[in-house]
Amino acid sequence: MRYDPQRHHRRSIRLTGHDYAQAGPYFVTICTQDRTCWFGEVADGIMHLNEAGRVAAAIWSDLPARFPGVATDAYVVMPNHIHGIIRIDVDAAEEGASNRAPTNDGPNPAGAQSIAPDIAPHDIPTHAPTLGAVVRAFKAVSARTIRQTIAPRFAWQRNFYEHIIRDEESLNCVCQYIAENPARWLFDRENPAARA
Repeated sequence: MRYDPQRHHRRSIRLTGHDYAQAGPYFVTICTQDRTCWFGEVADGIMHLNEAGRVAAAIWSDLPARFPGVATDAYVVMPNHIHGIIRIDVDAAEEGASNRAPTNDGPNPAGAQSIAPDIAPHDIPTHAPTLGAVVRAFKAVSARTIRQTIAPRFAWQRNFYEHIIRDEESLNCVCQYIAENPARWLFDRENPAARA
């Protein structure tokens, strides 16, 4: 088959012209390949993480240790995807990572690696990362850890979904959506059983 740019070109789903290193909160959804349920199960509206789910949650929580100027807000690990809020703070990134205290709160579950286990202070970027760089690091470290310790065939779906959170009202709606996501799992379009 010959290359057809109209048919074979992968189109970006990002907002044209938006700087994804710009300060502010972003709502992201990251799905597993083929929507395979790797992270546990929802029972009675409550998400019960398995070993892989605990690894993904630990690595998500560790993102601020790797990226100065990045904070995680509300998030939920679902059976086959993660919803979360990533905040990029340009001013904090410019202050540099050498002034930041470690964020390790104790042992990581299931052999989860810290996203920044042996990074020297001079190796940590002092500029604001892009949203794509943060998600790429999360996907790479979590996939490697899960493959090495739990499920050799684990994979993330290419790309991720994002929504730029522009005001407090939108932030509150997203936080509520994240909190209520397990209770809506039976009707979630990401739920393979709901699509059957």
